Amino acid sequence: MVTASLRKPISFCVLLLLLAPGAVSQTSVSAETPRGVIRLRVRVAQGDKARGLPRKRFFLIKGSLADHKTLVDQLERQQIVTRDCYYRNQGASTALIDWLAENDCESVYCREIELKNVEGIQAVPEFQRAVAAGEKEFGNRELARKWLTVNLAKELRSGFYKARQQRLTRFISQIENAGQTRVASVMTDRNGTAYFTDIEPGIYIISNLLPIEIGNNSSLWNCQVTIKAGDLATERPFLIGNPGNKDPRDAKNIKCVSVEKPLPVCESRVR
Repeated sequence: MVTASLRKPISFCVLLLLLAPGAVSQTSVSAETPRGVIRLRVRVAQGDKARGLPRKRFFLIKGSLADHKTLVDQLERQQIVTRDCYYRNQGASTALIDWLAENDCESVYCREIELKNVEGIQAVPEFQRAVAAGEKEFGNRELARKWLTVNLAKELRSGFYKARQQRLTRFISQIENAGQTRVASVMTDRNGTAYFTDIEPGIYIISNLLPIEIGNNSSLWNCQVTIKAGDLATERPFLIGNPGNKDPRDAKNIKCVSVEKPLPVCESRVR
């Protein structure tokens, strides 16, 4: 039997146990900061209409254009090395350059090398030589085709891609060391859409950091966007385009236009 003298202490302890979980839960909920989402859409000119820009990487940088003026100036002044110029300087054949351009590839790993690319009128000389070397090594022509990249010079295999990655790494390190903050990145899907998620309120720059080749021009985006408290927990669309995008479906909704420059002309060293 519980005596009257013990009832008060026991009741007090029970009350504490009942209240504690709620108190902890309330503290946890109030400590959470709401996050927002930016739905990035990149649409560029294609004749009189526009198309989504697929498989291109964009970055989200904390801070305003004014905060990052030195960086933006560097990005706009950077020397552009085009895919054509790089591969021509490596002595690549016209057929290889055309094969890369067909799917906007930065390296030979971006798509399958088909049988027609090593035989017949669409054959690429570099692929043919790599298959011949592989056939001697593996004793099987089909296996040699599937593994032909191992018999390509590294400069032709992935040199252009790696050079761009090295430049990206330098820019990202510069940004993160200066602001003590992580740079987020996303890649657009086949429709030119990508999502930045888990965003806190503040001012940001959306940039591709390295100019993208579109037709005969390069495009560089440095777009300022402000995420307010009211935007959090919602998906905010952000449409960007290039100067040639006059598509009436996009005209009123484009938030940012790229800085466009003519691609440099390079001397031909094609074999």
